[in-house]
Amino acid sequence: MLTSIRHWLDRNILELGREMRLSFLPPLMVYVAAGVSGLTGIVGTFFVKEHLGLSAAFLAALGFWAGIPWALKMPIGHLVDLIWRRKAALVWLGAALIAGSLLIMYGLVAEPLRMGKVMSLEAWFVLSALLSPVGYVIQDVVADAMTVEAVPRVDEHGQALPAETRRLMNTTLQTLGRVAIIGGGVLVSLVNVLMFQGVETLPQTAKVAVYAQVYGMALVIPLVSVAGVLLASLLRRREERRLRARGFADAQLRALLDPPLLPLRPNWWILGGSALFVAFSLSVGLAQLEFGQEIIFVGSFAIISFLMARLLRELDEESRRTLLGTAIIIFVFRAIPGPGAGSTWWMIDVLGFDQSFLARLSLLASVLTLLGLFLFRRFMGERSIAHIVAFLTVAGTLLSLPTLGMYHGLHEWTAAHTGGLVDARFIALIDTALESPLGQIAMVPMLAWIANSAPAGLKATYFAVMASFTNLALSASQLGTKYLNELYHVSREVRDPASNAVKVAADYGQLGSLFLTAIVLGLVLPFAAIWVTRLCRLRSA
Repeated sequence: MLTSIRHWLDRNILELGREMRLSFLPPLMVYVAAGVSGLTGIVGTFFVKEHLGLSAAFLAALGFWAGIPWALKMPIGHLVDLIWRRKAALVWLGAALIAGSLLIMYGLVAEPLRMGKVMSLEAWFVLSALLSPVGYVIQDVVADAMTVEAVPRVDEHGQALPAETRRLMNTTLQTLGRVAIIGGGVLVSLVNVLMFQGVETLPQTAKVAVYAQVYGMALVIPLVSVAGVLLASLLRRREERRLRARGFADAQLRALLDPPLLPLRPNWWILGGSALFVAFSLSVGLAQLEFGQEIIFVGSFAIISFLMARLLRELDEESRRTLLGTAIIIFVFRAIPGPGAGSTWWMIDVLGFDQSFLARLSLLASVLTLLGLFLFRRFMGERSIAHIVAFLTVAGTLLSLPTLGMYHGLHEWTAAHTGGLVDARFIALIDTALESPLGQIAMVPMLAWIANSAPAGLKATYFAVMASFTNLALSASQLGTKYLNELYHVSREVRDPASNAVKVAADYGQLGSLFLTAIVLGLVLPFAAIWVTRLCRLRSA
């Protein structure tokens, strides 16, 4: 038994540590910054609930707009390929946008009256919500490109590494990238647990001070990503000095250290199509058409699909069918709508989940998600995307049932029959413990396949193509969430800050139907996508 445990630990955890390289650190630091971005999540939830009169449908619509920048990963990725040696400047730009978003939120929490004199608090919140994803998408594209440089091409003697060794390193680095993102989430959860300990008993002014402190701490996020770029530059110079000391000339150094880039000209289909996408989105959005979001989604889908089709021509027939099948399955899996903000409001108002408990719940989810990457490492490497998505779909459906059960009083029945032990918080903790390890599994094999299969000189572009397509699915998810919240109306209590009078009464009467519809869609749609790809004789990575 002990031998089996040691063997498992060696294969799934210790082996990953042995495969770690110092050169992996720069992109991992940018990924860590993305993971730490969740630091303000709980604060943002309570700030919106307590101070802004925004509906669940409006927040879902805002989520749609915030997801649009992720569809721009394609032109940004191509830009990174074109300015490969100067891509670090884009990380600085992304850091500036993220810092601007955080400073806006800090001002809203700490100085709402001054901010309100310039424009409404709701308008400031929307601006912050749109600035942040632009910054993160820019940094994410560069981090993806940095993973190509981070995998060594030569050993300590300057000899080229075998292709199989580099393939394993690519898989390791993509796994470590997910570990870095989730590790950042673990760190965030620990900070939140400490910051929100007992905050529910504090007066409102003291709560606001804690909220402002969290946003101030979050300003470390852009600093971490910038530090990753600076470290990459230092490691590059150190490696050049080491090889130069072994007698390699400058021309040899570039050939050894840089990926073999083909002469690359601007792809005007990508740049022109992306410019059309931006112009189209802005014009429709500013025109405030009745179905503006739907028009933008359909137009965006058409443009990105066209650009993706152009790039698929660079691959052989087998790789094309694999990439297309993978994209369809991942798109549908990520496009599943959820219950939206009303679910969290109900947990706060009805189940009594306060800031401190939500922080502990987030910590548990982050730690177990991190453990899940190790636990399912072999599973990810040995199974196809279709197999993985089918497994995740069934597991996710089963793990959604306890929340639906609690809406109908499951926690009251279990508490009555267990002396109060199995209450709502107990069920939420167990459900989170089981569900959390499943969240990041589907993406790792797809990213590793792209790192190995994309043409030289177009790595960042191909990462961005798949990311644009699959991230557009998140916009589809937000759109579907908005529809569900319009079909099933949910509202939380909103009070006037000055008079404390109730402006909007809480109404969770239709939340059960909302939960059930989301669960059914989450079960049916992924299996339908797998069936369609099989019918079209497509494959998955």
